[in-house]
Amino acid sequence: MASCLGVGVSLFGVSVQRSRNSWGVRVRSEGGASADSVSAVVNGASVVGEKEGSWSSIDKGNGWLKSKSSEKKIKLRDDVPQKLEPFWDDGYGTVTVKDYFAAAKDFTQHPDGGPPRWFCPVASGSPLKGSPILLFLPGMDGTGCGLIMHHKALGKAFEVRCLHIPVQDRTPFEGLVKLVEETIRSEHACSPNKPIYLVGDSFGGCLALAVASRNPKMDLVLILANPATSFGWSQLQPLFPLLGAMPDVLHETVPYVLSFVMGEPLKMATVDVESKLPPMQQFEKVSQNLTALLPYLSDLASIIPKDTLLWKLKLLKSAAAYANSRLHAVNAEVLVLASGKDNMVPSGDEAQRLRKSLQNCTVRYFKENGHTLLLEDGIGLMTVIKSTYKYRRSRKHDAVTDYLPPSLAEYNYAFTQVTGLFHFLTGSTMFSTLGDGTIVKGLSGVPNEGPVLLVGYHNLLGLELTPLVEGFLREKSIVVRGIAHPELFLGKLESESPEFSMIDWVKVFGAVPVTANNLYKLLSEKAHVLLYPGGAREALHYKGEEYKLFWPNQQEFVRMAARFGATIVPFGAVGEDDIAQLTLDYNDLMKIPVVSDYIREANQNSARVRDVDSGEVGNQNLFPPLLLPKIPGRFYYLFGKPIVTKGREEILKDKNSANQLYNQVKSEVEHSLAYLIKKRKEDPYRNFVDRTVYKAIYSSQHEVPAFDP
Repeated sequence: MASCLGVGVSLFGVSVQRSRNSWGVRVRSEGGASADSVSAVVNGASVVGEKEGSWSSIDKGNGWLKSKSSEKKIKLRDDVPQKLEPFWDDGYGTVTVKDYFAAAKDFTQHPDGGPPRWFCPVASGSPLKGSPILLFLPGMDGTGCGLIMHHKALGKAFEVRCLHIPVQDRTPFEGLVKLVEETIRSEHACSPNKPIYLVGDSFGGCLALAVASRNPKMDLVLILANPATSFGWSQLQPLFPLLGAMPDVLHETVPYVLSFVMGEPLKMATVDVESKLPPMQQFEKVSQNLTALLPYLSDLASIIPKDTLLWKLKLLKSAAAYANSRLHAVNAEVLVLASGKDNMVPSGDEAQRLRKSLQNCTVRYFKENGHTLLLEDGIGLMTVIKSTYKYRRSRKHDAVTDYLPPSLAEYNYAFTQVTGLFHFLTGSTMFSTLGDGTIVKGLSGVPNEGPVLLVGYHNLLGLELTPLVEGFLREKSIVVRGIAHPELFLGKLESESPEFSMIDWVKVFGAVPVTANNLYKLLSEKAHVLLYPGGAREALHYKGEEYKLFWPNQQEFVRMAARFGATIVPFGAVGEDDIAQLTLDYNDLMKIPVVSDYIREANQNSARVRDVDSGEVGNQNLFPPLLLPKIPGRFYYLFGKPIVTKGREEILKDKNSANQLYNQVKSEVEHSLAYLIKKRKEDPYRNFVDRTVYKAIYSSQHEVPAFDP
């Protein structure tokens, strides 16, 4: 038992593989245990493997291990990944609820009476160097397999461990709290400067809150998926007493009923259905998945037998009461994920209650999902953690050093299902300038190696942003790190029930708040940085100000670029006037009594990037402009000739040299805008209708031509 409670954990793990699918576990053991002793522990945990003779080689984890007896550091391996590259494989969509049932069945084939213990999924692999630990606390099933769809993605950024509570185990809630508590205290002693993540699913959410309330000084991050703290208000409360009086022969029907109450079958069936498939093929695939899912539901009877179900309901009642009585003591950072179609507990209302009751709580609402949110289709858990700025490797989140690039699944989802229609309507095309001044189609003129500072004009509402970011990823596999207005990161724009929004995607694809410190860090990491000196003043310009630059008088970015020898690439983007017409601007809205009061109050409380002494660009009044859509035209981009600052130390010392370079960059941006405004008149496919006809004749995947540069 001692080796599974997390005391002296992380000295080695034994891997167990199943040949039918990729399911497997590593059981953590403390210092003095041998491979044989760990084998006995795995058998006790009801993990299949011994009968197949599948005990594999020792998996020694990642990085340094510390011997408890000798207090010496032992170097285990040198191939621990330092960072992730864009389009990394997060495995999302390759594992479905059927894999959950298969894994859970393995755990329950040889039931035992406990005790509860930790295991490490093999699919999680080796995380990045310096990654924090993530402990998964299961729901009512207790198997610890409820995170199976997210193992691979989470394993890139966390040391993942899952709590398994055997079917016949009857450890009271306080005992489970102490078990988790011992584990986090041990981990905190080993890595006091790292946060510890607790992911609680339903019942596990109560457990996570209870542990956090007892350890207020520990750096904990709680991620609660439909926490069962609202169990007392469950829609099913009148039915629970009837379960005890139900004959055993009828208990076989309970799993079928619970499966449709707790989960959203359609969302479970669409996990591995590609959005790019034609509608009829998607329908056929979903139908097949739903049909294939039915036989697995009978396994719920073995995962949660009648006596276990009755025990778990009592355990859930005490857990909810315990957690609710100690919410005031929770100092941890909390992220609540709430489902809109949760038929088990009122998760939507509960999320709002927790948001008001807890000191530091963020909510994300998934209106189409059921109670088993982590086993259903939607946004991957790793994506949600990244987008809410909850991922960090030290005491404080750093938007630069803690950033993880988008995975292939995130890229496909964002630019297909989120902005896919916008890209289809606008048909963006890009040009760049080679070193000899030649303008070519594509981005070959933009340097591949950083640091690179992309400096340009901000279109109305930043409409040019998503095609630009997508283009650099698609053509060059480069994440463009945008410097954005701080209001996007303060949470003031969120509603009472915030869903996963465009602002969240902005964070996923690398945007950071505009500060000199963030620009310094990005250039020092040789990133490709996107900067708009005109900022919100250009993005929220007034009528008649299309393609007019509003730049500050100071050479804000030139000296910073020269300090790191960054290459400055001035660029222009046009197309806002072909997409929509600005109907009501700031001056118009301020003439409307109620609206003007709202805008005035909002700007008084908004973050200021510059002071009013910065000139016209300092007049960054935020307001919601009213736009009238047009039949879409096209976005055009021209990246100018790269300006190399490496070796030009005089820019750092001489103000006149810096000012000269600043004016050169500004002039190049204005030249790019004028060039595109003139040349787009020569484009035979500037109009959306013409582009659609072209794609119909040739291929929907074929790039539509533009003007000759």
